[in-house]
Amino acid sequence: MKWVTREKARVDRIASPWLIKRFVDPQAEFLFVPADSVLEVARREGAIPFDVPGVELGHHGDECSFDAIMRKHGLKDPALLELAKIVRGADTVNRTLTPESPGLASLAEGFRMISKDDYENMAKQFPVYDALYAFCQSKTRQGKD
Repeated sequence: MKWVTREKARVDRIASPWLIKRFVDPQAEFLFVPADSVLEVARREGAIPFDVPGVELGHHGDECSFDAIMRKHGLKDPALLELAKIVRGADTVNRTLTPESPGLASLAEGFRMISKDDYENMAKQFPVYDALYAFCQSKTRQGKD
């Protein structure tokens, strides 16, 4: 399936593709386009739009697109729920939601600056989300052993 969002991705527009590739659609193809073209490209390409105003898989209230994708696809893994908090804090005005959120926001901005395009940015950042997911798995297992 094709997915489409705004170009020049930072937090949510990289975290969401990671979530989709790892837990929803391993064959997903992502399109990054100018903000004013997302809905047109979605219609033309039969792609699912995300992280743009007015779509199901966007920001709603205090939550970000990562949260919307988790809800839509019934993802309830405790480690993913913990990771969602980190992403939400990094991608919204509530930067202090978790201790990790400000650092993730800074890393995302830095990766965007050193990447030639959104595809290189995704490739560079996916290991960050793999590591954060492992951290969250460890954190949610503490006390259960």
